[in-house]
Amino acid sequence: MTLRKLAVIFCLAGCAGAHAAPDPAGHVDMRAVFDTLTLPDAPGAYSTGGGLPGPDYWQNRADYTIHARIDTASHVLGGEEILTYTNNSPDTLDVLWLQLDQNIYRADARARMASPARHADVTEGMVIDSVALLHDGHETTLTPRISDTRMQLALPRAAWLRHGRKLRLRIRWHHTIPGPWGGRTSVTPTKEGDIYEVAQWYPRMSVYDARRGWNTLPYLGQEFYLEYGDFDYTVTVPWNFTVVGSGALLNPAEVLTPTERARLARAARGPATVMIRTAGDVTDPASHLAHDGEKSWRFHMENTRDVSFAASPAFMWDAARIYLPPVRPVPGMKPVARLAMSVYPREGCGPGGWARSTEYTRHAIEYFSRQWFPYPWPNAINVGGHGAGMEYPGIVFDGWQDRDAKLFWITTHELGHGWFPMIVGTDERRHAFMDEGFNTFIDVLASQHFHNGEFAPKQDPEFAPRTGRPAEDIVPVLTDPQAPPLMTPSDLVAEPYRHAVTYFKSAYGLVLLREQILGPERFDAAFRRYIQAWAYRHPAPSDFFRLMESEAGEDLGWFWRGWYFMNWWPDYALSGLSYVNNDPRQGTRVEVRSKGRLMLPVTLRLNYTDGSHADQIIPPESWHLTDHITVVFHDGRTVGTAVLDPDHAIPETDRSDNGNTMK
Repeated sequence: MTLRKLAVIFCLAGCAGAHAAPDPAGHVDMRAVFDTLTLPDAPGAYSTGGGLPGPDYWQNRADYTIHARIDTASHVLGGEEILTYTNNSPDTLDVLWLQLDQNIYRADARARMASPARHADVTEGMVIDSVALLHDGHETTLTPRISDTRMQLALPRAAWLRHGRKLRLRIRWHHTIPGPWGGRTSVTPTKEGDIYEVAQWYPRMSVYDARRGWNTLPYLGQEFYLEYGDFDYTVTVPWNFTVVGSGALLNPAEVLTPTERARLARAARGPATVMIRTAGDVTDPASHLAHDGEKSWRFHMENTRDVSFAASPAFMWDAARIYLPPVRPVPGMKPVARLAMSVYPREGCGPGGWARSTEYTRHAIEYFSRQWFPYPWPNAINVGGHGAGMEYPGIVFDGWQDRDAKLFWITTHELGHGWFPMIVGTDERRHAFMDEGFNTFIDVLASQHFHNGEFAPKQDPEFAPRTGRPAEDIVPVLTDPQAPPLMTPSDLVAEPYRHAVTYFKSAYGLVLLREQILGPERFDAAFRRYIQAWAYRHPAPSDFFRLMESEAGEDLGWFWRGWYFMNWWPDYALSGLSYVNNDPRQGTRVEVRSKGRLMLPVTLRLNYTDGSHADQIIPPESWHLTDHITVVFHDGRTVGTAVLDPDHAIPETDRSDNGNTMK
């Protein structure tokens, strides 16, 4: 059918021919819906009214050189780090705060009381063996003050850190890697040996920013907020282990055989997946460069907020080239092709299994780079291990048992975190929706893109119901009086609502913004600008809201209020359908009421008796002064029915009154 553009007149309630105001019992106060929204963070020199970093924006920096070793007999990881911290703030710092995430596994951890089911493993946590301040060739011992998952270091007065200065710390530490669950760090047994997935494994600097100073929320199991810097780290393991980690491997000749290096070179020449370590290699001692003792694997990664690695004697390993511009792993080195890589135990093979992981990895990195922002790091690695489904810069931890659509979805989702929050460095500890929800949104689009939707629509296995129709699935969340708003701090979102709200509602809000409010062209340009402006920086929700309005050219306060600060929903009703003066030739009058408080654009469709139809979008501004409007179609044809939201494009809570038949 052809859509015809019609001259449409919107009449506010009280205009000539319009009905009187609706029953006060169902009245919607439009002033509360459309009034000016005051955002939490006021604009200023740190961030502007347009949502951009301001002229005085500053950010501190943390660079690390780390040497670590795994004692596989005891599962203890021990190490030493040289931490170089740069104070770009206008303040003089007399103390430093660091995060000791492994203390979440202590028996007395605050997280154990807050969410005991998530932290069943008990260890002694992160043991700090020593801390020293390095200055002019001298070492000054510092005594740490440890409180749960935080460590404070009081600086001697002579070492107070002024603006523009930097200092160096040497920290020695060790901790036991938890068992097969262990949250986001684990050691998991397989037939050919243990798989170590190692994350949050070294003392990490807390963020000092212009909004709160030191960010020292205790780690209760939610995610992170970290500074950017360069990492040079070495991991020592037994001779028969394979290690993959964030960044580029700097010493391949010392840890890989000539055969493995030749296979990697072949993988770098094309998109086909090349086996670096085969199933036969896993059980063949001759496939290793050494046959006893230990090997040290050295990695380097620049401009990143974190690094993680995985190590195991059980890994099969494959790789393929990512078609993006080459990168320099270290300044002065020649540019090298970037690789998508997967490691997994032999149990991960089989139909629909991990043989396709690198294909999924390469697609995710290339698609997100073209669509949103270029991937900056040398490699992208998918690890088939315990299956916690967790992301770190350049490497993600998924489950070797995952198959088919689930493997595609989890791979794409976790790699999408490379953009949120690894590139756009949001505070996940407070605003999880800017991490999980924004990432879920981009991987929904990636699912549609991959092989023309081979695994579309994307579904979240943790969220039910799943009809595949988001406008219907979200309704129970919107109408649940216990469901928290999106702006609720991360630690206050109860586990039953975490996926439904933090992931699904946040992602679907961006879908509504893109598909129903702004349109893809305006939305995509604004969203790309947001990523570009805040890459490797720390935006707040207010920055996102302001930038999207400024770049897209739309006042969206009503949407931010209803979708993010409140749990409001749209609910429209057709309250009348008639001809003007009972004559089709003079036009058709349709009366529409709003019973909800989220005034999303809604399509009003007239179905004519000749089989054609006409659509008119009712924009949010139609409701500025009233909850009852009249739409007049000047077309002259006879009407069969009228219907609101005929394609179920918006999350209406009651569709029973969305249609009417001409009498």
